[in-house]
Amino acid sequence: MGTVKELLDQLDKDSFVSLLSKLIRESKHVQNNPPELIPEEDRVARHVLDALLPYSTTTGGGPLIVNHVTYVQGRGNVIVEYPGTVPGKIMSFVGCHMDVVTANPDEWDFDPFSLSIDGDRLRGRGTTDCLGHVALVTELMRRLGETKPKLKTTVVAVFIANEENSSILGVGVDELVKHGLLNKLKEGPLYWIDTADKQPCIGTGGLIAWRLGTTGKLFHSGLAHKAINPLELSMEALKEIQMRFYRDFPPHPKEQVYKFATPSTMKSTQWSYPGGGISQIPYECTVAGDVRLTPFYSATDARKKLQEYVDDINANMEKLDTRGPVSKYVLPEENLRGSLTISFDDEIMSGVACDLDSRGFHVLCKATEEVVGYVKPYSITGSLPLIRELQDEGFDVQTAGYGMVFLLFYSEIWNLDFSLLNY
Repeated sequence: MGTVKELLDQLDKDSFVSLLSKLIRESKHVQNNPPELIPEEDRVARHVLDALLPYSTTTGGGPLIVNHVTYVQGRGNVIVEYPGTVPGKIMSFVGCHMDVVTANPDEWDFDPFSLSIDGDRLRGRGTTDCLGHVALVTELMRRLGETKPKLKTTVVAVFIANEENSSILGVGVDELVKHGLLNKLKEGPLYWIDTADKQPCIGTGGLIAWRLGTTGKLFHSGLAHKAINPLELSMEALKEIQMRFYRDFPPHPKEQVYKFATPSTMKSTQWSYPGGGISQIPYECTVAGDVRLTPFYSATDARKKLQEYVDDINANMEKLDTRGPVSKYVLPEENLRGSLTISFDDEIMSGVACDLDSRGFHVLCKATEEVVGYVKPYSITGSLPLIRELQDEGFDVQTAGYGMVFLLFYSEIWNLDFSLLNY
């Protein structure tokens, strides 16, 4: 029997593409955008189970311990374990999710719900996020079940439901953790397989989605002195809110250590108003946007601060800068004041700073260098759901995502993990 790397180098590309093709054909049915689109992840799980059960203890055909765990009908999770020989020695691959974001076929140049091949590119909804990883990790576990190498380390793969949307809870990894089914994974590195780059992602951002509603007074634009212009009030208020935010949440020294592309930001991304003629100053408008917060600040604290900023501006509306000689946000003669309200999405997401002292991180870096030729860990204030909660629960979360180069990543992980093999 050869080394683990030699065994894994034999992973069948054609088998991988065949499995991925089956998964992409299910992608139309696993789009996650409730209430309109509620995914049926078991349609993907069925193909994973078909691939792995022949090598499982369930059928007697192999060593894999396969567990299909369902909390909501049709929306199951799959936990697969390849047992090692040393108790407590474990590594896991989690985060391969079986749901996808939506796709409108009218906006694509090809059918998003079937796999197509363009040169060395695999195309279709979910090839990167994240059905490609589902297929690849399935092929890896199948290969372990076939070849039965004697590993000291137990290898666990967790395929999860409900990653792309958290408006419905109690379905995926949150429920698995709640019921203690992942507890033993705390004893080793947990690789969250859901990033799109071939370099280690060591930091992510928190997310607060906000909406700033502004109420003024509607009037003809030729008599602007009789109006309270909510558009101008929104602009000035947002400027003041941003100035206070950047004062309270400045660039953090650790952002350089983690190589964050940007510091924390607070900005608008959408504007709306009820409509009307060009010569009409509207009654109200809404500005929406988000806060992206590096993990060295508390998202809960940031949301509280935003509310405080708005409350203070409302109480001191007269002090806010205006725009021009008749621009005003208070009409004393009519006992009218412009007003601001801020609301937030129910969920706030906290960022993650991976443990840079973890052996799991160092192994990942060394593997990346061997496979890619260099290693350059990075951090961004894009947000990944669920992983901060795992970290807070005591898991050593590292994040990765590779595509086909992932095959070599796996083999190098095992070669580097001390005397992992025990033939």
